[in-house]
Amino acid sequence: MRPEESMFFSTSEVQMTSNALTLVLVGEINLQNRSDPAAAFEYVMPKLKSADVLFGHLEGPLTAPSLDPEVPDIPHKNRWRHSHPSMVTGLQAAGFAAMSFASNVTYGRRAVLDTVATLDAANIKHCGGGKNLEEARRPALLEKAGVKFGFLSYTSVFWPVGHAASLDAPGVATIKATTAYQPGPRVLEMPGAPPVIVTTPDPVEFEAMKRDVKNLRDQVDILVVSCHWGVSGSHQVQDYQRAVGQAAITAGADIVIGHHPHVIQGIELWKGRPIFYSMGNFAFDWEAMRGRHLDGLLVTCGITDRRLDSVSLVPVRRNSSNTVELLDPAGVEGRRIAEQVATLSAEMNTKLTLSDTAVEVIAAGALSKLQRASGS
Repeated sequence: MRPEESMFFSTSEVQMTSNALTLVLVGEINLQNRSDPAAAFEYVMPKLKSADVLFGHLEGPLTAPSLDPEVPDIPHKNRWRHSHPSMVTGLQAAGFAAMSFASNVTYGRRAVLDTVATLDAANIKHCGGGKNLEEARRPALLEKAGVKFGFLSYTSVFWPVGHAASLDAPGVATIKATTAYQPGPRVLEMPGAPPVIVTTPDPVEFEAMKRDVKNLRDQVDILVVSCHWGVSGSHQVQDYQRAVGQAAITAGADIVIGHHPHVIQGIELWKGRPIFYSMGNFAFDWEAMRGRHLDGLLVTCGITDRRLDSVSLVPVRRNSSNTVELLDPAGVEGRRIAEQVATLSAEMNTKLTLSDTAVEVIAAGALSKLQRASGS
């Protein structure tokens, strides 16, 4: 792609201001079968350690995996293997302050309870699962240098039986979505034309999520919503993803991050706040993912005066040894990922800016100007 064809709004160097705190967000993390779990982050450790607060999505419960191939950890997902609780030492070494874990593979009541216990013992805050619905929807709360952070986690991808938390049973926090198929616009002319797929969030769980965000808003300075959603392997954002993401921002979230597709999806700015529909994979050891879906994003949020002030990203990719690395956004592979993000985001009218070191989503000070203009 020639420079004049770039999907970036500008290729000029981004002028960054110093921020009081940095929040670093990453996509899906799955550690398995490592004698040294921290080695999964070997090449990104300095960046992770530089964060004042580090948050990511734990894709896989921390519970003893089955040793019998005839007895899979998830009956309806035969190839899946859970992560041994010892893998938590890698998360500790990287410095994760909190993690979301509501997902389609956080399955089995014992797996949920073991994950909670393992993260608690490691002093890593968590959200998205628990011994009952109230606990699963409970936010992860932490404070750093006087700034209060709150994290919420939900999944729209889950098994219909024995997976969602209930009033008195363990599970994960869910936002169900329904799927409808409408005749395509050319079906009368062309029998067999593909249908239009329409997805809609379940109204009850949709409203519950909005209440969670509104209730949390006055308790924290920075509010992050983590959503497991979308179609695996697809760059296309589904209708219900946009409905949920936009509603979370409207209810008071500062940022929404998504995962499950394992590939990158576009970024939307809604009311001046970012929705990362899919961050892609970060560190991922599950054998079925080896050599597949290697790309991801690492997002840095600058916080000034207890408010979100700037948002930027750098591309990441797992190498031939399946170890995640930071990429130079001006290099060949980094530029490829950055251009892809920009192209996907442009479909939602989001313009990104490329610098020598990062892709800027929200310029430093831009949100402060928006808040002053709106009187908030």
